Amino acid sequence: MPIQIREYTPADEAAVVALWRARDLTRPWNDPHADVARAYREFPTLLLVAEDRGEIVGTVMGGDDGHRGWIYYLASAAARAGEGIGRALVAEVERRLRARGCPKVQLMVRTENHRVAAYYAELGYADASVTVLGKRLDG
Repeated sequence: MPIQIREYTPADEAAVVALWRARDLTRPWNDPHADVARAYREFPTLLLVAEDRGEIVGTVMGGDDGHRGWIYYLASAAARAGEGIGRALVAEVERRLRARGCPKVQLMVRTENHRVAAYYAELGYADASVTVLGKRLDG
């Protein structure tokens, strides 16, 4: 697999957001441009892209709340599914979170997304038996 995993740069924004949209990761109530800008500002070493000959073929966004690492926006191009791009991105963001001192990493999968939950189970992720509650702060 001739890909390079590297840190995101602002020049990647259009391709990254297009990939997120193509893989149905965006929601109307979230601005993906604002999400990527915030991640780049707060955690630039945890916002990664997989690139193949100048084309963005995968992304992952990591975060750190001081105790837990978080993974968001994992995607690989549909035409490249099964090549291990997602696995490589997860492994790299986990490595970087571990280096930051995070003792654990978490992610959220929408309840109805059984296929993605199974994918993460293959990577060693398990149901944490918690209920995630949320509240919108943006009106």
